[in-house]
Amino acid sequence: MQTISKKSTTRTWAGAIAKPATEFSPTQLPIISGKIPDGLRGSLYRNGPARLERGGLRVGHWFDGDGAILGVHFTDAGATGVYRYVKTAEYEAETQADKLLYTVYGTHTPGPIWKRWNQQIKNAANTSVLALPDKLLALWEATKPYALDLQTLETKGLDDLGALDKGLPYSAHYKRDLRTGEIFNFGVSIGASVQLNLYKSDASGKIVQKSAFKLDRYSVVHDFILTQKYMVFFVPPMGMKTLSTLLGLTTLSEALLWEPQLGTQVLIFDRENLSLVSRGETDPWFHWHFGNGYEDKDGSIILDVVRYSDFYQTNEFLREVATGETHTVAKGTLWQVHLNPQTGKVTTTQEIVNRKCEFPVVQRSQVGQPWRYTYISLLSQRADIDKELFEAIARFDYKTGTLTEADLGENRYPSEPIHAQDRQNPEQGWVLTVVYDGNTHSSEIWVFDSDRLDEEPVCKLGLPSVIPHSFHGTWNPASKQ
Repeated sequence: MQTISKKSTTRTWAGAIAKPATEFSPTQLPIISGKIPDGLRGSLYRNGPARLERGGLRVGHWFDGDGAILGVHFTDAGATGVYRYVKTAEYEAETQADKLLYTVYGTHTPGPIWKRWNQQIKNAANTSVLALPDKLLALWEATKPYALDLQTLETKGLDDLGALDKGLPYSAHYKRDLRTGEIFNFGVSIGASVQLNLYKSDASGKIVQKSAFKLDRYSVVHDFILTQKYMVFFVPPMGMKTLSTLLGLTTLSEALLWEPQLGTQVLIFDRENLSLVSRGETDPWFHWHFGNGYEDKDGSIILDVVRYSDFYQTNEFLREVATGETHTVAKGTLWQVHLNPQTGKVTTTQEIVNRKCEFPVVQRSQVGQPWRYTYISLLSQRADIDKELFEAIARFDYKTGTLTEADLGENRYPSEPIHAQDRQNPEQGWVLTVVYDGNTHSSEIWVFDSDRLDEEPVCKLGLPSVIPHSFHGTWNPASKQ
């Protein structure tokens, strides 16, 4: 039985998504305070749903808005910003028609039910980005990515990475191993069966190896862990009302079932040949995002993940975000998990940060390697858990067990914190976040010293227009001359 704790709230953050976002061409960004660090050279990219309505109708879920990319290029001449919608074929068709035309995760088009049967799924291109040497990929969950120009963000078109056959999706949560240059990813496809597709790419993004594994359930598999030897997946205990979805009676979001009696499935694959090493089962939980993982000297895998008690509450909260009002309490907290890769058995779990948080991120050079710091978006201590989006970012230190927090202040909402290594000093790092200031209805870029998150930002940059709350981004360092 689904039970959801509700309390009606309307908050300032809703101003960022009240209207479709406004694009802007490359623009020199003014410095509001501080100074751009001399060693911060490269590009910050962020992706998120920027248009949540069309023809006077609102989309049915935050996941369904049209994706738009923010690019901020840091050079010796200063910082230049550009913001553009991903011009997918579906975006262009809906723009021309000025109405919603496609099914998405939580949205059905208006009209008779029979028109929904086998209706084309819209590529929202709104979840994450992958910066390759010659292009930027706008990533979504259920289809191929779109390629964009790295500087201007002009849309080039769908990209199959040399091996994505018709129907093979490419997830938003790739992992890049900077030691080898390899890029790993996956996609879940639904047909006669549910299939987990695994991909390995070279540094250019071209897929050089792929495999497929049949799942015994339909579940939301949104992220995975890469270690020195393995790809690790946790499959939440879920099912789906398949017939009602196929008949267009329910959206995918409405059709998903939480079935905790199944337990969370653990799947561990060899990253060299993409073959299954082990499978196991652990306690039921739901998650969207992992932070990082690695193997210790004994061969055990250690990882961190933001865990929820179930799927319904977090999904309902995210659906409500698109309306501008949230009612549902959905608390995800940061956990550390140890498991045996040879058996798939979870040996220990421990809650690390018992405060509502999300978007765990590590320094890009430490993906799949031992790490000390996990960066997160965090609910501020003064906030009511069932009223707010995140108003803080933080760094958890696994060595000292301490949490260092940057509270941005009332009615200021950061994006996922992105770590950028200083180009001149490898020991120095910066944390970049896009901030929506609901007090002034404006957006800014804030740059923090990664070792001093609880101090004032070293630099604040103004943006020409409001950037709606986004999902994921990346830092692409400038090549050394």
